[in-house]
Amino acid sequence: MTEPTEGEMFAANRAMWDERVPIHVASDFYDVAGFKGGRVGVRPFEVEEMGDVAGLDLVHLQCHFGIDTIEWARRGARVTGLDFSAPAIAAAARMAADMGIDARFVTADLYDAVAALEGSTFDVVYTGLGALLWLPDMVRWADVVHALLRPGGFLYLSEFHPVADILGDDDLTVTRSYFSDGASRWDEPGTYTDPDVATEHNVSYEWIHPLSEVVTALLDRGMVLEMLHEHDHTLFAHWPFLERRGDGSYHLPAGMPNPPLMYSLRARRPRR
Repeated sequence: MTEPTEGEMFAANRAMWDERVPIHVASDFYDVAGFKGGRVGVRPFEVEEMGDVAGLDLVHLQCHFGIDTIEWARRGARVTGLDFSAPAIAAAARMAADMGIDARFVTADLYDAVAALEGSTFDVVYTGLGALLWLPDMVRWADVVHALLRPGGFLYLSEFHPVADILGDDDLTVTRSYFSDGASRWDEPGTYTDPDVATEHNVSYEWIHPLSEVVTALLDRGMVLEMLHEHDHTLFAHWPFLERRGDGSYHLPAGMPNPPLMYSLRARRPRR
């Protein structure tokens, strides 16, 4: 079978995400009603590591339907959200309007962000959990991040750890290569908010990016790494034996091996 082109893989991913937007908006997982009522839309460690964003211009890349974007606006940032899914951007704009939040949302592929944002630059580039695996090339990603940042501005990235991505769905056995040189094709109905929901667009493509690949791409653009943290918990029941805590985070039981499940970093574009 002929390998799909990058454009064909992106099209499959977009169709998959477009179909799942209304499912996600209506889900208990995202709890839109609770968010509108004041539930914090980002993780506590992100709030601490990002610091005060009041008065800053912030762009959220791969923003899905905008909960994290709007949360940063509630904390005083002037926000722009960008995503390749038009239904997601439409849902984000509706939610912001419903909440009386001033936010700009733009539909564009990540690699087209600089052109789509018409030369705008920002104090902060924010990328949230579950974003990088949809991108084939971290060098091109880092180019976009660097171009969007003003001198002195910073990238804040929180992401699921690639080590967790190579472990099996039922246990901690390694089932995929950490050093992947191509896309993995998946054909799975449902979605992480409801695995039993009926869906039609089920083929998607993902790429694993080792931590070193992400960091090196940023360093090669001249960015200065200020912080890199690895976290021992995650946000969903990745394995059936994870234990959910009161804050909604999931942890491995005591006595089990403890691989990193998420990581976060901050990297700054030098002023000169």
